[in-house]
Amino acid sequence: MTGQLNRVDVTVLPAGWQTLGSYPSEVSGSWSPALSPDGRHAAYVSDRSGTPKVWVQPVGSDLTFLVDTGEEPVQSVHWSTGGGWLACVLAPGGAPRTEVWLVRPDGSALHQVAGFGADTAENVRWLPGRPLLAVTENLTTTLLVDAEHGTREVVAEGDLVTLFDVSPDGSRALLRHGARSSRYVVVRDLRTGVEEYVTSGEQACFGPDGSVWARSDAGERPVLLRTATGAAQILAEAPDAEVESFALTPDGSRVAVLWNADGGLSRLTVDSQDIGLPGTVVSGLAWSADGSTLAFTAEAPGQPHGVWVWDGELHPVSVEPPAPGAVRPTLRRFASHDGLEISGWLFQPATPGPHPTVLWLHGGPEAQERPGHGPLFQSLVDRGIAVFAANVRGSSGFGRSFVNADNGPLRWAAVADVAACVGHLVSTGVADPARVGCMGRSYGGYLTLAALTTYPELFAVGIDVCGMSNFATFYEHTEPWIAAAAVSKYGDPVADAELLRELSPITRIDRLRAPLMVVHGENDSNVPVIEAEQVVAALAARGAEHKYLLFPGEGHELLHRSSRAEYLRETVGWLTHHLRVPSLLA
Repeated sequence: MTGQLNRVDVTVLPAGWQTLGSYPSEVSGSWSPALSPDGRHAAYVSDRSGTPKVWVQPVGSDLTFLVDTGEEPVQSVHWSTGGGWLACVLAPGGAPRTEVWLVRPDGSALHQVAGFGADTAENVRWLPGRPLLAVTENLTTTLLVDAEHGTREVVAEGDLVTLFDVSPDGSRALLRHGARSSRYVVVRDLRTGVEEYVTSGEQACFGPDGSVWARSDAGERPVLLRTATGAAQILAEAPDAEVESFALTPDGSRVAVLWNADGGLSRLTVDSQDIGLPGTVVSGLAWSADGSTLAFTAEAPGQPHGVWVWDGELHPVSVEPPAPGAVRPTLRRFASHDGLEISGWLFQPATPGPHPTVLWLHGGPEAQERPGHGPLFQSLVDRGIAVFAANVRGSSGFGRSFVNADNGPLRWAAVADVAACVGHLVSTGVADPARVGCMGRSYGGYLTLAALTTYPELFAVGIDVCGMSNFATFYEHTEPWIAAAAVSKYGDPVADAELLRELSPITRIDRLRAPLMVVHGENDSNVPVIEAEQVVAALAARGAEHKYLLFPGEGHELLHRSSRAEYLRETVGWLTHHLRVPSLLA
């Protein structure tokens, strides 16, 4: 779309942008890069057609080829080290349940290999030099899928188990055990079944010599660890940054390390050499099988997810131009109610404050708000609304103690962090105390409901996006493996039933005063739609002002661009109305 007319001037926008007011709000993105063995072609996921699909593109060329995987949205793609197969993770109906399908890079021989029926398949990884795909189903069954012969071999079974890798000689497996916040890596001898503890952590692989490489979070900040013959060596660590992830070349000669520093900014090193990045936030590191080329996804405020490669120099593969006029946020750090430092990214309008302000709460809670692409934030700032994207306790990126500071009964302190954010924004002149809104998605939706019902006097409006409202019904209706993994974070649904009842916003819904919009995907099986329905029913029974936005064909994420555009339009309209923001056309 070009020649978009805004209030006072004409802005020429990149092709593919949609607009909401004067700020371009929706554009396609590309992510999950995977490289051919020689690094000359990239496969990736893009929603340029409206739904996430798999595309293949020669590096250095604008030619793009759609790989037909059917109608369902695709989450990720993985290129086999032999080059003959793409493993595609599909999300039927947009729900959290996923399936794995194999297809040739030319689009032929499409067939399903994991996630049949009600099972979900995840943690997909091709084993270097072998046509074997490591897959985990339901966090209970780990498999090796032989792409050439179509066989499925069970490696290990158990509760909350994930397969990371199998050693080059096939004698040992790298497994992850445990629930959220308490996961650890072991090496299992596949002949004897004996397991040897490696470290606490979330990522690991074998080197070609049989050594174990792992992102270890056993200390306060995650580091890169290598163990061989019983001895452990720290290869990458920093006092003020976390190792977020790493990627080892198949021959073990090079390692790329992705760092999380300065409140959420990315830094990338290859063999300890800093690589200049084309965005503020990077993800999805992937080497070509020959180790010549590294692919990754980069984004920034006003710059959607795009795929890049590095072979000594940076090259764009599938990248949209940045939106004109995007606001860069500033990092705010301050003491919460009990003195613990919390932080967040502040997006401010150019006009002087105090402003109508929206407090945004991310999901997880073991996630982090980072200064990446956010059309909602930019659209709100364009209308004169400040946005504070908070990282309250329980967020990742700030050390082990911080991420565990909201477990179980400590969750009350996280709810109080929300009030501390409002206090900081008001006391520093950012927020108009009479025009503060609160919103968030998933766990952030829960935290929004908890804050609105605990501190009703602070908020003029709220939006709950697929948040939990009642822990009892959440545990009853969510996927079994999600429930099992959540106990360490929230509490046991039986042993901690009274605590969970008190923490559930539905028990205090009569205290809510702010007009509330509830947003949910109809097919969501992570936070099932009953969590939205009981809130809406309670508000309707009281005659409280509310709106219910239900998306058929979507799950826990809004994967279709048309759904995201509608969500954005409705959200901006709800907030501008209830925060009493004058129309742009007035």
